[in-house]
Amino acid sequence: MSDNLGINLDWKYNFAGGRLLPIANVGRIMKQILPPNAKISKEAKETMQECVSEFISFVTGEASDKCHKEKRKTVNGDDICWALATLGFDNYAEQLKKYLIRYREQDGERVNLNRAAGSHQEKEETSNYRSVVQSTPFKFKI
Repeated sequence: MSDNLGINLDWKYNFAGGRLLPIANVGRIMKQILPPNAKISKEAKETMQECVSEFISFVTGEASDKCHKEKRKTVNGDDICWALATLGFDNYAEQLKKYLIRYREQDGERVNLNRAAGSHQEKEETSNYRSVVQSTPFKFKI
């Protein structure tokens, strides 16, 4: 099925009406923990697909409710950690907090490196761009 713009609308939905994660991604994640010669049935992948999609919706919904009560429009990583802890997934919340801290540290370092390189690179790119544009002859067929 497609809409009047030709965009494919053949999404799979779970019993609650929400979107499902792509089954290929779910299968790839499942394979990572299994021995290389292990096989996973289609039924097992589909079952896991529904479970993880429902879990993500459940946690995200709780985080979204918190944001709505606080009159915020953006759900962030801290909201997800809070939701996990509130819903009784304390072990997951603790691990995710640790991951989030490391991610933010690395992201901050990457931003600082990009800023430092960006100011030098902008000057270089601008001068290179001008020299290329000025020296490139344009040819048009009439």
